[in-house]
Amino acid sequence: MILRSLLLILMVFPLIGNAQNEILFFSYFKGNGEDGLHLAYSEDGYKWNTLKDDQSFLQPEIGESKLMRDPCIIYGPDKKFHMVWTTGWKEKGIGYANSKDLISWSDQIYIPVMSHEGNAQNCWAPEIAYDDVKDQFLIFWSTTIPGRYPETDMSNGNGRNHRMYSITTKDFKSFSETKLFYDHGFNVIDGSILKLKDQDYIMFIKDETKFPKTEKNIRWTKATSIEGPYSKPSEAITGDYWAEGPTCLKVGDKYIVYFDKYRKGSMGAVESKDLKNWTDISDQISFTGGVRHGTVFKVPGKIAKKLIRKFK
Repeated sequence: MILRSLLLILMVFPLIGNAQNEILFFSYFKGNGEDGLHLAYSEDGYKWNTLKDDQSFLQPEIGESKLMRDPCIIYGPDKKFHMVWTTGWKEKGIGYANSKDLISWSDQIYIPVMSHEGNAQNCWAPEIAYDDVKDQFLIFWSTTIPGRYPETDMSNGNGRNHRMYSITTKDFKSFSETKLFYDHGFNVIDGSILKLKDQDYIMFIKDETKFPKTEKNIRWTKATSIEGPYSKPSEAITGDYWAEGPTCLKVGDKYIVYFDKYRKGSMGAVESKDLKNWTDISDQISFTGGVRHGTVFKVPGKIAKKLIRKFK
């Protein structure tokens, strides 16, 4: 009987046999982001299972609209999970909170990253990354400032003409001044950075261009520093559908980029071994629940095991 129980535990937790192992998690939102943070986990990077019956782990409390869209989470060297998110469609700041276990969270902080720009229309899809060279965190997002880049003001047909901006921080109490982060002459949103083994960085982005030629696809850029400058974009790595919200992780010898096929109401993915040749594997991945785009990240085995046992 004891042996059978042990075998059942190993079947349920094949990848979390000890605290050193890491499990893949996915942070996401549902609907318009009204109910906050949702979490899913995967044992192989292909099949994803929602936790807590697809209910929220954290309710949004800040910003005028009090939304929690595009939640981006990383696990920092301070052994805390740091999260940033979009607080509303027409706001000049972003949300921030941290947690040690993804269950109990700090007070939510509103960071007014574009308050100095009187005409700024929004702050969308913030992402956070750790800079191990400078021992600090990089936060970056997309904003439209009407008239700032007139050559592409009508590129989306709705007045939105994004470029990416950034700040840095060591303690989430004091922040650097906002600066332009990525501009290669086109409407760009949804950046997501992955560090490569050779100390280079790759950033996946969405080309938001609709006119004169519709793009709405995912591309990648490269840099030798996490703060850039990043290169001109690659050719599109996604297919004949509208895609947004890329997030990437290396699983074995493959890079997998997940994204939201937002017009189709489903998640998609492409994979590559060399970051040059990409294969669409959307039919090989599965997400339960009403998943909208978010971020894939790794959770230490001890914490993951507790979460899965409690909320599976």
